[in-house]
Amino acid sequence: MADIILALAAGAIVGILFSLLKLPLPAPPVLSGIAGIAGIYLGGVGYQWIIERFFS
Repeated sequence: MADIILALAAGAIVGILFSLLKLPLPAPPVLSGIAGIAGIYLGGVGYQWIIERFFS
């Protein structure tokens, strides 16, 4: 839970800093960002499954 709170705080600080400097936010559009995060997670889980299933 502490990791989630720290990540949220870091994201909020970056968002505030970029807004103060009048820069575009360093984040993809919402739907494609969520899809990218889900893809990264599923790829990591899939890799672990393949290693355990076929190489253990």
